[in-house]
Parts: sequence; structure tokens; C-alpha cells
Amino acid sequence: MPDKLPADQLWQEWVKKADEDELNIKSILKHRDGTSNWVGFLAQQMAEKYMKGLLVFHKQGYPKIHDLLRIASLIAPSAENILVFDEELRRLSRLYIIDRYPGEMAELSWKEAEDAYAAAQRIKEFVLSEIAKKPAGD
Repeated sequence: MPDKLPADQLWQEWVKKADEDELNIKSILKHRDGTSNWVGFLAQQMAEKYMKGLLVFHKQGYPKIHDLLRIASLIAPSAENILVFDEELRRLSRLYIIDRYPGEMAELSWKEAEDAYAAAQRIKEFVLSEIAKKPAGD
């Protein structure tokens, strides 16, 4: 695979990677064969990858950052409604550190993990609805 994919393929790769995160989330939630913290981390990753895919879809570069609010601010000129997810994006962004920096956050309950996944699903639905609205690059 070449180092740089064209934008019309790259956004699809972002979506594919987000779908892989979702597959892992579903397995952990169903089988409890992982940790609730990992579900939270994967939910943040899932949302981030969908959002970066939307940036690429709109022919924008994507920053190598994990703050979903900052990513949303880059999306807003093309899809202003992303800002309605402000609180969900704030909560999900915090989960990026949950297993990376011990002691920074309390352990997630399974309910909190499920809520994080639900928030990531709402971001997914938003992104896919935005992509469905128009041809790539318009």
C-alpha cells in the first residue's frame, strides 16, 4: 500500500478503522472479555476516526491530536451541527487517557462504558449522514 492514499480512499480507511474499534467494543461489552476502561478508550478512538474521516471527506487535512472538541472545530465550517455534540465530545476526549495514564481518572463502570459507546455511535451516525448528503469533495 502506498504511503499516501487519495482522499476518496483515505476517508474510507478512517471509517474502516473506526468500524474495527466498534467491533472490539461490541465484543467486550457482550462477553466482558476486556475492561470497561478499554471500552471507553475505544469509544473515544471510534469517534475520533469517524471525525477525521469526515475531515478527509471534505478535503481537509487532519491533525494528529486526540481532542475531539478541537477536531469538531475543524469540521464545523463544513458541518456546523457537529457542535451539538459538545458535551459528548468533551466526555469522550477525556477517555483517551484512561488507560494511558494511571491515576488520572477513576475506573469506568460498565454503565459508563456503555454510555461512552452510545456517544460514539451518535458521532458515527452524524458523520455517515454528513457523508451521505453530498459527493466527496463538494
